Amino acid sequence: MRRSERSAWRMAVKRFWRNGNARTGFTLIVLFTLIAIFAPRIAPEGYDDENLAGRLRPPTAQHWFGTDELGRDVFSRVIYGARISMTVGFLAVTGALASGSLLGIAAGYLGGRVDGAIMRTMDVMLAFPSVILAIGIVAMRGPGLNNTILAVSIVNIPVYARVARASTLAIKEHEYVTAARAMGARAWRILMRVILPNGASPLVVQGTLGVAGAILDAAALGFLGLGAQPPAPEWAVMLSDSYKYLLTAFWAALAPGAAIAAVVLSFNLAGDGLHDALDPRLSGSF
Repeated sequence: MRRSERSAWRMAVKRFWRNGNARTGFTLIVLFTLIAIFAPRIAPEGYDDENLAGRLRPPTAQHWFGTDELGRDVFSRVIYGARISMTVGFLAVTGALASGSLLGIAAGYLGGRVDGAIMRTMDVMLAFPSVILAIGIVAMRGPGLNNTILAVSIVNIPVYARVARASTLAIKEHEYVTAARAMGARAWRILMRVILPNGASPLVVQGTLGVAGAILDAAALGFLGLGAQPPAPEWAVMLSDSYKYLLTAFWAALAPGAAIAAVVLSFNLAGDGLHDALDPRLSGSF
């Protein structure tokens, strides 16, 4: 990495850290990640420890978030649930980002029929609401966490493909790309060593924001019974199991709902801050 590039990234980090909202979002992301990693040490009970004699108990010193319809400790299940939601978010976005970036870069750089075939396919996918398309994919493959991750990843590919294509169309007209072509560099080398690094910023921002969307999509599938299956402590599954007790034991739904909202908010705050930090036009906005 050249000195000018290192300096630019240092300035981006400084701008990001001066943004209070971005700092809050990043801190929450780190907190939820640590909770997910150390869940067995943090949770006072196992996520599937049942106690039918203590079902639907309100919050106490022993059960901070109360108990659910099977007497399981809601706090412990929320802690373990962070593992599932964070895993779904990161893996789904990683798959969509890798696939969509490659397709978008190829479409933008090669153009012609390749561009037309790839982008028309992306347009067809975008014509369907993401949740509806994800439901169709999971319905064909069967419910489960792995299929949820696959479905959420597939439905988000067009988003990254369009971002990568737009960046590629702008970058390939620059002089350094023309110089690389004149020196005889192969197309794949130009794509991987020149265009992809220079177009990474918008993809990184979109990926950060995309984690929040992926978690929400997975939560929708889980609420419909198509995601992680019981007794897995997935937050949407907890909501689906407890919504019928809202009038008598609201705490069973309040905790997982608040957890989903907090994680989504943290990634949105971090993503917005990252966008501002990487956009030189906004360098003086905070």
